Amino acid sequence: MKKTVFFVCTAILLVACGPKKDIISSQVNTQKTYWQQHVDYTMDIDMNVNNYQYKGKQTLVYTNNSPDDLKKVFYHLYFNAFQPGSQMDVRSLNIKDPSKKIGDRISKLKPDEIGYIKVNALKQNGVAVSHETVGTILEVTLNQPIKSGESVTLEMDFEAQVPIQIRRSGRNSKEGVALSMSQWYPKLAEYDFQGWHTPPYIAREFHGVWGDFDVTIHIDKNYTVGGTGYLQNPQEIGHGYEDKTKPLNLPNTEKLSWHFKAPNVHDFMWAADPEYNHDVLKMENGIDLHFLYKKTLSASYLKNWKDLQPKTAELMTYFSENVGQYPYKQYSVIQGGDGGMEYAMSTLITGKRKFGSLFGVTAHEMAHTWFQFLLASNESLHPWMDEGFTTYISGKASNEILKKGLKNTGASSYKGYRKLVKAANEESLSTHADRYHTNRAYSTGSYSKGNIFLSQLEYVIGSDNVAKGLKKYFTDFSFKHPRPNDIKRSMEKVSGIHLDWYLNEWTQTTHTIDYGVKSVDDKTVTLERIGQMPMPIDVEVTYTDGSKESFNIALEMMRGNKPTSATILKDWGWAYPTYSFEAAKPVKSVIIDKSGLMADVNLENNILGGKKK
Repeated sequence: MKKTVFFVCTAILLVACGPKKDIISSQVNTQKTYWQQHVDYTMDIDMNVNNYQYKGKQTLVYTNNSPDDLKKVFYHLYFNAFQPGSQMDVRSLNIKDPSKKIGDRISKLKPDEIGYIKVNALKQNGVAVSHETVGTILEVTLNQPIKSGESVTLEMDFEAQVPIQIRRSGRNSKEGVALSMSQWYPKLAEYDFQGWHTPPYIAREFHGVWGDFDVTIHIDKNYTVGGTGYLQNPQEIGHGYEDKTKPLNLPNTEKLSWHFKAPNVHDFMWAADPEYNHDVLKMENGIDLHFLYKKTLSASYLKNWKDLQPKTAELMTYFSENVGQYPYKQYSVIQGGDGGMEYAMSTLITGKRKFGSLFGVTAHEMAHTWFQFLLASNESLHPWMDEGFTTYISGKASNEILKKGLKNTGASSYKGYRKLVKAANEESLSTHADRYHTNRAYSTGSYSKGNIFLSQLEYVIGSDNVAKGLKKYFTDFSFKHPRPNDIKRSMEKVSGIHLDWYLNEWTQTTHTIDYGVKSVDDKTVTLERIGQMPMPIDVEVTYTDGSKESFNIALEMMRGNKPTSATILKDWGWAYPTYSFEAAKPVKSVIIDKSGLMADVNLENNILGGKKK
């Protein structure tokens, strides 16, 4: 692949990606009852880099594809969370284990350091409408309901202030990035079959409406901008300029106007800094990878950012081949934020990292593109479907690309999950992301237990079926906001195995898995189920003559067996606490689940008559 270096920011023409209908044409939903809303944003933003305030004009065309007439609409005003006394502030001050990134920092913000979004005017089809700001939500009472099938134009004037960088977005990060602009604009809330999704911004997560974004940013001419979307006017700003047939047309002004378009996305992020390096790596498949990072980094960090670029191309290829094809023609990795966070066509990550850490955070955040931005499950209600699945596939990608040779790429997730259970801090994965009692329960549940959902499925239905099921899930549900039952059905369809019990037990309860070898009597092996969650069982028997034999015992509710070379025994009905079978010869030792893919919370009783390696 050819590598080309530019000295400034983003883009490719919109036509390279094509209109939204081309992106989703192959994913037509055959369920006649399915619908989703659509919104198109046109925004003009004037940024003052001296006081970090900006004024914005937003024209929003909202199409009501629901069967309901809508009398109200709601917007998220995320920056309002960064004020003393906000719910995010109070939650951080009272939770048992507050995030170290937030702590009490919001409570100490001064008026010129807080964040805010103030809506000064709002019109519905040209007529002013009533609206009220309640924390991080704008409540709008419409003059006329938006009838089913109709579209409405909402025009807004707003002003805002960028907060001191605390969580994800903000100004002047610890690494000196001037502007990390995520969750920065009035964003229309999602309305779906469950109704409006208007949780206050407490800490996490996000859910949005797909649409086209047309964004113009007026900013100091010394700043380089990158993020979501394709730059439309490189010849007018002298950045990303490639078309030599068109002359440069640089205005003699203190500000440049960066014009971006992003088709069929549900968010828009941008970052800006006067000291950004900007490299572009052109992949052979037509995708451009953009890297923006501060040129003032130390030599070792600068080298890491250079070394990251070909590895990022390998990640793009891996995810496209193992989940589904990336549908856009550009992706940007940008230094900013406070750790790592995914956005449409881009990510913000901190840049002062050793190479392994830089690669790891890029792998994780890029993988989010598939689960959060192309599938886009509701990560407020089901964060495990996003964080967990992202952890699963990024672990596999890193293992292959960095040639780690790990047999179980999710081993740390199993360890973390068992520690959480032992501490009696586990909560059901059906808990809303903001309502976990502790941050530890949220993170371990969403990242670790969500990861185990897929890796343990390899134990239940076989690794090949999980790989096929993940691709089917993407094919059937990309651009459709899938729900937990959808991943279950994708896995059922490729494997032929019933998985209602698995989805219920693992994601809607805190039942644990605990199987043990109860006894061995000559040729008779007796197993016992101690935990509440039933599972199929893989058993390896070592005979007294030194030979070994593997057995597979399906759970009766599965109505089938995974592909296996093991000897298949009679199914085990979940209500029976014990199960016995006759081996072919006198038995010396028995071990349950040599693969380590079953999340048994007590491994001490999984072996009898020998030592577990």
